[in-house]
Amino acid sequence: MIEPDHPSLAGHFPGRPVVPGVVVLDQTIALILCDRPNRSVIALREVKFLSPVLPGDVVTIEIVVTPDRVTFSGKVGNRPVIRGEAQLDVAA
Repeated sequence: MIEPDHPSLAGHFPGRPVVPGVVVLDQTIALILCDRPNRSVIALREVKFLSPVLPGDVVTIEIVVTPDRVTFSGKVGNRPVIRGEAQLDVAA
């Protein structure tokens, strides 16, 4: 969840704040890597932002892992908000 006082919201957009896509993507990548401390994302093959995320929205992320990549999708309730595919580096 992005708290309503998150610094990225100050100018994005005045009077109707929307969480920047890069913030949603950053938190998605952090989730992908939290169980893979020795890995890193080396490419984003596809990322689609499907619907705005508002301050206080809870985004549920689903990931599917293969040896070298992760597909992900996120929803707020039943509303899709993000989907994509990240390529991981080679496991050590």
